[in-house]
Amino acid sequence: MTEVYDPRCIANLMLDESARIGQPLTNLALQKLLYFAHAMFLIEQGRPLVSGYFEAWEFGPVHPTAYQSFKSAGAAPINFRATKLNVVRGTREPIASAADPEIVRHVSRIVQSYGRMTPGRLVDISHAKGAPWHFVVDKGRTSLAFGMRIPDEVIRERFKHHKVSVGSQPSAGEPSEDAPFA
Repeated sequence: MTEVYDPRCIANLMLDESARIGQPLTNLALQKLLYFAHAMFLIEQGRPLVSGYFEAWEFGPVHPTAYQSFKSAGAAPINFRATKLNVVRGTREPIASAADPEIVRHVSRIVQSYGRMTPGRLVDISHAKGAPWHFVVDKGRTSLAFGMRIPDEVIRERFKHHKVSVGSQPSAGEPSEDAPFA
């Protein structure tokens, strides 16, 4: 199947898996997990997992569409699922679930591998020197980077630079919410 998913669909799937394993997620953590899932799928399968794009925000990559759906949770664990607006009826409706077992397994693997990490540790990973977020932010300091978008081509080329540093505390501390660069 060559479907590219609505990022809210994959985010909902991540929230379901995190609830299943008893690990609540904040919006900040969800954004990093969504990015890792998209990047790993892009590299492993050669195609994007989610539609749209990620942006380099202060605490790492963020998908604006998914962020908007969950921003009302603030820094608290998310206890609801994203919905979509039916513009004809003016009502909120559920987003279709991903039925492809390959996608469900991929998302489950990401949540089980990274979902128990603190938001600060996820930020550390996403900020690795030379990795996509760092590359875009660094480029933004010296040239025009429209909306600080992280293109899939940059993710493909630079995701290998992600490294996990081992330390007692995340270098970014434990941020509660993300924000675009001002």
